[in-house]
Amino acid sequence: MKRHYSSIISNSFGKFASKAFPRPIQKIINNGYVKLMGLDMSEFKEPRDYPTLNKLFTRSLRQPRAIPADTAIVISPVDALVTDYGEIQEGKAYQIKGMAYQIDELFGEHHQTAAQAVEGGQFVNLYLSPKDYHRYHAPETLKIKSLTHIPGKLYPVNFPLLRNKANLFIENERVIIECEDQAGATYVMVLVGALNVGKMVVTFEEQVQTNSEITEPQHYTYANLSIEKGELFGWFEMGSTILLFSEKGRFTPQLAINQKVKFGEPIGTV
Repeated sequence: MKRHYSSIISNSFGKFASKAFPRPIQKIINNGYVKLMGLDMSEFKEPRDYPTLNKLFTRSLRQPRAIPADTAIVISPVDALVTDYGEIQEGKAYQIKGMAYQIDELFGEHHQTAAQAVEGGQFVNLYLSPKDYHRYHAPETLKIKSLTHIPGKLYPVNFPLLRNKANLFIENERVIIECEDQAGATYVMVLVGALNVGKMVVTFEEQVQTNSEITEPQHYTYANLSIEKGELFGWFEMGSTILLFSEKGRFTPQLAINQKVKFGEPIGTV
């Protein structure tokens, strides 16, 4: 199968971002990116301390953020912008207001039961810009049941395409992580690839190789795997989107569209 141009561009950018240039040149590249994108580096090391642009993208926090101990509080898994949220009706969610898509198509063949289980529940879309902290963490304590990597295109997931390109999330490469929450209810997280996202890393499944030569969905199941609220489980290499789906009656969002949220902040309750 011929690779889509978006994947070729992203792969080339990924190679550039992963290359360690001589320190004086790397310092110019890193400082230039921080200034161009307006990165807030107050919680991170100095830009010059990162050996590649990719290490700067995937930077870790110098000090852990406080995580609410209350088990009823759901936290944002990322630093992001809330592009939409709401109730799942007739198997549909929205990539942005007025642009519906079918959840069963997004989830793929291995998660059809989960698509039915979240009917009437809530969805939340969290967009990470290139300047955001790129690591993702568990929004609540979850038991991971299965994961599917679905190869696809790598269109940008910015506002112009969210508003104008139907089924953007479905066409793009994605990783579906099906879980159970603390009450045993279905909870699904979807990592959506985007232009210049060379990789979506999942720490508990090293076989996931995004933006690669893989052309068919890859499915993995787990018998005894859990992640605690706030626990790191991977990162985007460049900005992208995380979608959250929960069963009816399990999650009450406390959000606003176009609200900026940070990892660790409450986004609702269970």
